[in-house]
Amino acid sequence: MESRDAALVFGALSQETRLAVLRLLLSAGPNGLPAGEVAERLGLPPSTASFHLGALERAGLTQSTRQSRQIIHAVRLASLRELVAFLTETCCSGQPELCGDIARLGPAPVVERKSMTPAFNVLFLCTRNSARSLMAEAILDKVGGDRFRAYSAGSDPAPRPMPEVVEKLQALGHDVSGLRCKSWNEFTHAEAPRMDFVIALCDTLRGQHCPDFGDHAITASWPLPGPAQFAGGTTERALLLNELYAGLHRRISIFTSLPIASLDRMSLRHRINDLGEAPVSLDGSR
Repeated sequence: MESRDAALVFGALSQETRLAVLRLLLSAGPNGLPAGEVAERLGLPPSTASFHLGALERAGLTQSTRQSRQIIHAVRLASLRELVAFLTETCCSGQPELCGDIARLGPAPVVERKSMTPAFNVLFLCTRNSARSLMAEAILDKVGGDRFRAYSAGSDPAPRPMPEVVEKLQALGHDVSGLRCKSWNEFTHAEAPRMDFVIALCDTLRGQHCPDFGDHAITASWPLPGPAQFAGGTTERALLLNELYAGLHRRISIFTSLPIASLDRMSLRHRINDLGEAPVSLDGSR
């Protein structure tokens, strides 16, 4: 185990409720427990239990499997043994067997090691999914590295992305080959990726009934004007598009640097929503 991986694990375990969830799953053994039972036994709201279970899984400490309509969570004992091995590998000048009982915790047998890098699914929403949300998807896909998977959708998707947005993204080195306008209904069926964060980028969504993306998802609003609203000539519109891109890039960069694994659900929601208040100078408006 590398030091960075160990730090991610300790970050995931630095929250009291999360530690209680892990201990409960350890007591259940390899068969694990359904998420609903974890919530019931610990007296947690289902959404809170789901949030902490997701954090433990992204840290590589647990794994989930679907059985019928239930999601079963179980501890990855190999990961815990790797953690113990990391902590004891320098014991007694690299000879932990000299330290007595600690040697029995020993390193794990040689097994295929799974990545311990957490991956968060993020869905950006706007009405047409032709400009703002596609731009946010492309930015997160580039700056988020292996820790984030970016998606976008709309309530009334346009036939195709806005050409000037695609041109801007291409000019800035983004891969636009997979960008397309799509309905948010693509992310509500059982086989769709489970979203960790759903971020709305336009005011008009506030008056609409959004689909149910599950109790697990943390929702936020970053209202921004769409390029279709930009007035003026070609040069002025290009400047406004640059400002929109810069505003999204700034917010997303801050978002990806948040200590997600160590924040509780409420604090994390507040921190992400606060990013929606960041000033963006688009023709004098926020």
